[in-house]
Amino acid sequence: MNWLRNDPFSQSSSSFDEDIMIKKLHLAHEPDGRRLDSELLLRVTEHILLYAASATSEAPATPVVSDLHFDAIGKYTEDNAEAFSSQEPLGLVIYKILCKCSGEDDLHTRTMFLFDFLGKYKWDVKMVLVLTAFATSYGKFWLLMQLDPRDPLAVSVGMLKQLPKDFSKLKPRFKALSLLIKTMVDVTKCIIKFEGLPLSHVDLDKEICITKACIPEAAYWVARSVFTCASQITDFIAIQTEQYRWYSDSTIIATWELSSLVFRLSRICSRLSQQVDQCHKQTETKIWQKLSNLFQQTPLDNQEGLSMLCALTDDLPLKYCPSQEKFGVSEMKNKVVMLLITKPELLPMEELLLLVQQTSDHPLNKNYKGSYEIIWFPITCSEAWTDAEVGSFNFFSNSLPWYTIRQPWLLSSAVVNYIKKTWKYAGEPLMVVLDSKGIVTNLNAIDMIMIWGARAYPFSASREEELWKEEQWTLQLVVDHIDPQLAYWVEEGKNLCIYGSDSQEWIQEFNSKMRGIKSEGFQLEMVYVGKRNMDENVRNTLASIAEENLNGSLSFTKVQFFWLRLESMRKSKLRLGKTANTDHILEEVSALLDFSDKGWAVMGKGSSTDTVKLQGKDHPMQCSTLFSQGGENVTKMGFLDAIKSAFEPSPLPGYCSHTSVIPYAEGLIEETAICQKCKRPMKKFVVYE
Repeated sequence: MNWLRNDPFSQSSSSFDEDIMIKKLHLAHEPDGRRLDSELLLRVTEHILLYAASATSEAPATPVVSDLHFDAIGKYTEDNAEAFSSQEPLGLVIYKILCKCSGEDDLHTRTMFLFDFLGKYKWDVKMVLVLTAFATSYGKFWLLMQLDPRDPLAVSVGMLKQLPKDFSKLKPRFKALSLLIKTMVDVTKCIIKFEGLPLSHVDLDKEICITKACIPEAAYWVARSVFTCASQITDFIAIQTEQYRWYSDSTIIATWELSSLVFRLSRICSRLSQQVDQCHKQTETKIWQKLSNLFQQTPLDNQEGLSMLCALTDDLPLKYCPSQEKFGVSEMKNKVVMLLITKPELLPMEELLLLVQQTSDHPLNKNYKGSYEIIWFPITCSEAWTDAEVGSFNFFSNSLPWYTIRQPWLLSSAVVNYIKKTWKYAGEPLMVVLDSKGIVTNLNAIDMIMIWGARAYPFSASREEELWKEEQWTLQLVVDHIDPQLAYWVEEGKNLCIYGSDSQEWIQEFNSKMRGIKSEGFQLEMVYVGKRNMDENVRNTLASIAEENLNGSLSFTKVQFFWLRLESMRKSKLRLGKTANTDHILEEVSALLDFSDKGWAVMGKGSSTDTVKLQGKDHPMQCSTLFSQGGENVTKMGFLDAIKSAFEPSPLPGYCSHTSVIPYAEGLIEETAICQKCKRPMKKFVVYE
């Protein structure tokens, strides 16, 4: 029988010198840089092995597996197509390993031949490929056994193979086999963890050498154990009914053989695990220290900082989402880099769409193309990535117009902790800006981008303050570039009325009165923007307005953009330490955000600071009455001044005592300046600089 011929201890340890064996393994180990996702492939392999192990009553319960597990093979093949394109396909490699499992040579010789064959792969890939080859054979065996009673095809194949029907007497042997498989997987996980450490970014010479010295022995015994397991499966298939009694007597020896391998591998796993954990701990400590030092210095460029943030074993840690092409951090050299740090679920859809519009689709973006890039840094709030989070990442990383970390679940925990503690990431989206030298210039630029888009380049905190100093309260600021039609009306300086309400009665009455005003010959464009807390009622109102062609119509998404920008304005102002009592823009923004649902309107003209707010049920009627009376007085006053005269209190007599500096413009001296605070005329003085 095979199990006698391949007894691992028939070749005693004295028959070959272990040091010579290790040296031969090192000589055969010549990795050529092939990048294979061993962790992903092991997940699929482990699922097959655990599922097969559950076929015995002594084994663990059948594992619960999501659809993502079944997608993993396809994902693996897709990610590694480039690596396999010039070498043998994955399926052919597995087939050749299976052929070596069924050879006639002794276990040691076949194991060494196997490492010669896999010499071009890293240690973790060697082991996963061997386990994967065994999983295909083991899984096929148990698939036939489970289908045999009820599937006609399986019954026919089972008859041809003369598969046994009763394994009840071999349960101890299957239990030992399952335990050995689990131990082999545990050892392989240790080596994958070690190979995944970003050792090139830190100096751990002593610990690395000690750990690397343990790996060849561990790999050898995993591969040899796979050969032993394969021979056991062959023996199961070869059992004939008349041999059951004799074979049952030999089960004790076979179980002891498997248990001995479990004992040996368990010791190796324990020692290796401790060593890998030590390397991991020291690596994380050094990465944290290095990151802290890097961002306190003034580097020459952004390369070292980005390399540490993307600290992975892969030289191509980035992916350009539109093309799925892999890139290194050198692609970011001499550019402003914005790190979009979010959960794997990214952002609510309306916020994501606004962010895309304000960057990639913004009219000014062409002026800064190639000057800045956005890298999505998804970070889970749990200890490990879930299948749902991986699914979210895969979906968004195939859809975004930016770069992303290619395998964010492999990010160093030191990097994640640094982002959480130093940059105060707690789950809410951040957009940390690094200038072309790698210096952090803004800990969260997301609001300024929502407000100004590409105009905010280079997105520094100082640039945010500059932009606010340039801004005044105008309808241009309120609706800037959220819709092309709105932008056109603003640029043309047309009278614009933005209104909102949750009351259909108020909306109908307001529209009716405004149509009356327009019929008097006054030019007025109207846009309904719903309310801050959007709901289905707003969606229905928008559809009704569009259908009746009452006025300028925005989509539901564009209305969401309107309110999101206002919220970003308030957050930006508050972050800069402003208050509604001291900052006019913040006062107006807060008033809009806090308007009731009963009805309100804001009227203005393009970039003019002259605006009017209306709120409540009575205003439309008063407005309509004023304009219906018309007359030369109303026409002379102009649209906005006529509105103001109807609703705002009469100004106090005389000139005001407030001061306001207004940049010079053609014709400004001839105009009468009205104080925004007391509504009285202001005395004019010319200041020369």
